[in-house]
Amino acid sequence: MTVLLLIAAAFAAGAMNSLAGGGSFLTFPALVFAGVPSVTANATSTVAVFPASLAAAWAYRHDFPTLNGISAKAILGISLAGGAVGALLLIYTPEHTFNAVVPWLLLGATLLFAVNRRITPLLRRYVTIGPLALAVVQFCIAVYGGYFGGAMGIMMLALFGLFGVDNINSANALKNLLAGMLNSVAVVCFVIAGKVDWQPALIMLVSAVAGGYAGAHTARRMNPDHVRAIVIAIGATMSVLFFLRN
Repeated sequence: MTVLLLIAAAFAAGAMNSLAGGGSFLTFPALVFAGVPSVTANATSTVAVFPASLAAAWAYRHDFPTLNGISAKAILGISLAGGAVGALLLIYTPEHTFNAVVPWLLLGATLLFAVNRRITPLLRRYVTIGPLALAVVQFCIAVYGGYFGGAMGIMMLALFGLFGVDNINSANALKNLLAGMLNSVAVVCFVIAGKVDWQPALIMLVSAVAGGYAGAHTARRMNPDHVRAIVIAIGATMSVLFFLRN
């Protein structure tokens, strides 16, 4: 039953990520409820789902934007550094501390996922940022991504919009590349530190790829608002469960 839980959670997470994001709302709790310690569960979840971002970046390879005032190599380097810092913070966070923080991280990510469609247009109407602000905020997002990662993609899309990347395909191309690369660095840190439970990681990785493939083929037939509502409901439920668990 545990294996079936992990397979189902990873498959659904892969499909969710291809449609609207939020897959970590499933993979991380599934690992915890399967008995994996929370820090190891978070690292293992990252290993299980990060290839999907790189695959998506390859699919968007013809849509990468030209960033005015900052090079693509610079923003990539900033993201890699932030991902490494976040991963190291997770590795050195005591288990009991991370257990106390997790419900708040889940709740915050869920709320951000729920309100981003209303807040982002308002921000873009009144706020614009330059290359320095882009670099600083992207570093902070990357640190968060290496540490936990829920709703990280939404944060990056909002940031790129404030910087003037208006084409959604271009924004998604950059988001997927940076997310995949910073998570790759985080994965290396987790592997070196011995924080990955490889048996569930490999099971979930295969299932998540299959889910992402299936989700990409069903995306055109599904209402994105319905998918978002499902993701928000899952995030809220998991937040409540983790608060009760603590």
